[in-house]
Amino acid sequence: MKKKEKIFLIGAGETAHLAYEYFTHDSFYEVCGFAVEIKYLDKSEFLGLPVVPFEECETYFPPKEYKVFVAIISTNLNTARTRMFNLAKEKGYQFASYISSGASVWHNVAIGDNCFILSGNVLQPFVKIGDNVILWGGNYIGHRSIIGDNCFLAGHVIIAGLTKIGKNCFLGINSSISDTLEIGEDCFIAMAAVVTKSTEADSVYVGNPAKKSPISAKTYGEYRDFKPKF
Repeated sequence: MKKKEKIFLIGAGETAHLAYEYFTHDSFYEVCGFAVEIKYLDKSEFLGLPVVPFEECETYFPPKEYKVFVAIISTNLNTARTRMFNLAKEKGYQFASYISSGASVWHNVAIGDNCFILSGNVLQPFVKIGDNVILWGGNYIGHRSIIGDNCFLAGHVIIAGLTKIGKNCFLGINSSISDTLEIGEDCFIAMAAVVTKSTEADSVYVGNPAKKSPISAKTYGEYRDFKPKF
């Protein structure tokens, strides 16, 4: 049997709990602990494993011996998750990605670092997934589509072929994107929105057919009623 690679998770909340479950029972990685920024550190143990200050994580989990996965929710267009991804990269860590055994991923799909791809996802030929992307359950990514870095697809999202999703986008549950479109960076596509035209960057789109909201996506993200859980 192949020896499991050692990793630790950044975060110690619900997302980290889910990541621990998936990595432990459906991957070739062994989760050895958790790291949290000192200002959020309120416990020394989680799921029977140590929780250490992220600022000192190299002491506990040397980059030459451990990989890392950033297990943080999608708050504010994934900004908290992206910030921790970049900080871990500066520390010299390599990243693990989780790809569910229940996902359908064609052999020539390209997947970046620190990705989280859950069961039921269908990734067709020549799809490209950037770094730090989360694909919750049941999404469909059409052929030759590109998902930019730091995107979050909430589940049952349909992206038709030859479509490009810009960096830092959030696509809500059951939203649909027509083929050959380009979704601008930092866009928030609302739940069940049906996008039939390319979108402008830093914008919120709602409805069927989707229409642009007057508020920017970054501003909307700051005021949404959820908080990061580390």
